[in-house]
Amino acid sequence: MARTLRIASGQGFWGDWLEAPRRQVEGGPIDYLMMDYLAEVTMSIMQKQRARDPAVGYAKDFVPLLERLLPALVEKGVKVISNAGGVNPCACAEAVVEAVQRQNLGGRVKIGVVTGDDILDRLEELESHGHPLSNMDTGEPLASVRDRVQSANVYIGAWPVVEALERGADVVITGRVTDTGLTLGPMLHEFGWAPDDWDRIAAGTIAGHINECGAQCTGGNCLVDWEHIPNMADPGYPIVDAAPDGSFHVTKHPGTGGRVTVASVTEQLLYEMGDPTNYITPDGIVDFTTIRLEQAGEDNVRVSGVRGRPATDSLKVSISYLYGFKAVGTLVYAWPDAYEKAKAADRILRERLERLGLEFEEILTEYVGVNATHGPLAGEPDPDIAEVQLRIGVRARDAAPVRRFTREIAPLILNGPPSVTGFAGGRPKVEEIVAFWPALVPKSEVQPEVEIFEA
Repeated sequence: MARTLRIASGQGFWGDWLEAPRRQVEGGPIDYLMMDYLAEVTMSIMQKQRARDPAVGYAKDFVPLLERLLPALVEKGVKVISNAGGVNPCACAEAVVEAVQRQNLGGRVKIGVVTGDDILDRLEELESHGHPLSNMDTGEPLASVRDRVQSANVYIGAWPVVEALERGADVVITGRVTDTGLTLGPMLHEFGWAPDDWDRIAAGTIAGHINECGAQCTGGNCLVDWEHIPNMADPGYPIVDAAPDGSFHVTKHPGTGGRVTVASVTEQLLYEMGDPTNYITPDGIVDFTTIRLEQAGEDNVRVSGVRGRPATDSLKVSISYLYGFKAVGTLVYAWPDAYEKAKAADRILRERLERLGLEFEEILTEYVGVNATHGPLAGEPDPDIAEVQLRIGVRARDAAPVRRFTREIAPLILNGPPSVTGFAGGRPKVEEIVAFWPALVPKSEVQPEVEIFEA
């Protein structure tokens, strides 16, 4: 049993800072590198990619990034846990095998793959078993949007990650394992916690929640005293330094930018928290009101006292479906009377769209520089404001009216108010609207599987 365990966060989302993982591995001692890539919309994007090409559907950034790190990972004995597998974990693993071989490290790296979360092809089967997969917010059965579903993935917990580690995996690639499970899994494996040790599981879940968004808990996106956070051009990413009793410290490598304080960790704890007394994951329920934070030194916050309750018998399903279509266009108007010109352009455009008889579910106008962030609370702007960006978007169930809207905004440059100084991005593009459908499925209906790939 390990005395302490250092789990470093290397990516907080698909598109995070590419230098962070390297700096975590090279900057000081760690045992595990956790890399989180997935969000609800990400799964839909990956599913569409796989539909076009069965060899993709995962976070392709992960493979060259990992290849760059492999020599140091092997030398230092650092293991990697990541949900970069998206909707195609096996294809991701095969790409990693090729990367290992290119680095001449064959025979020295085992890759564990966790699958079973993707239930897109099982929806009819589950409905036939009496599970309507009703929307958790509205109560509607999935059947109402069944023909428009694009992806369906169950949030799997940490135990399949544990199995992969117990089978010798050096790199664990998963699909939709929970963000928290990527940190909790190594803790369960190394400390040998029992499946019903609810307080320690809750503590490991909080460790994962703090770790999951990268530098968001080390000064990034931080409201408290943000202008005095040091050296954010070179931020340190968080490291959870965990003990077998469930307590842990949040820290970062010495000499890196940002900071770790009770305030910065608290802001991350509030992220997507929901009911603070009833934070539900596949592995257990956490009571956030029991968390105790203590500044234990510079860039060092101790977390203790976390209490948990037994897990539920259900798993959450993240389903995405095609809702409709949208387009957003912008024009920038310059002084004098910039705001009045932008408002006039909005009136003209709306009148033209109405005359065409186009049916939109919503037309939304924002005046960037005036009220796009704060809305009515912003009040009236300074009449001498230098410039205002008119941003107008439309949404409809059908693509045709949206497509016509994209042809109506550009003419305003010559047949509308004067002083247009920017037509950002050219003509607006018609985009699909992907909507989120949360549902529940009994745990008994989902059987995660673990496979080991030998590089």
